[in-house]
Amino acid sequence: MSEYSGSSRALPLDEAAAAEMWEQYRTAHPEAVLAAPEYTVEHFGDNARLADELLGIVLAGGKRATAELVADFVARGDLIPRIGSHWIACDSTGAPRIIIRTTELRLGPFTSADAAFAADEGEDDLSLESWQREHRRYWTRVAAARGAEWSEDEDIVFERFSVVWPPEHAD
Repeated sequence: MSEYSGSSRALPLDEAAAAEMWEQYRTAHPEAVLAAPEYTVEHFGDNARLADELLGIVLAGGKRATAELVADFVARGDLIPRIGSHWIACDSTGAPRIIIRTTELRLGPFTSADAAFAADEGEDDLSLESWQREHRRYWTRVAAARGAEWSEDEDIVFERFSVVWPPEHAD
């Protein structure tokens, strides 16, 4: 049996449709699910525009990494992903679009991001400079939304992933 770990994000999530998508994936790839039966249902970013924009970059093949503050996982009551874990990425309406599988994880401070990771995130002009500028802005905003002040010394989860479902979007 698969283990669903909910998310408390602000945008809607169609949990029933996500469970159907998970069942299709589980049927097609039982070995992957046996190795990592947990999954979350989430979206990228903290607002509708960003959720759809970042999902679009993933669907186009340009984004295969993401970064999130450890404090944000903790604030939501979510576990930090592990290598092999899955998450179902939804669009801003909550509709599940793809299943992502974590392929690489690293914890570190803001200054530990490098140019290769910035390029793998696939955002803006792909440079480390734009990654730093936009993530400073983003993490300052999300920390403030939970009543905190962001610091560049905070632990960040640097995650690389592959798209594993549906077949037309899989890597």
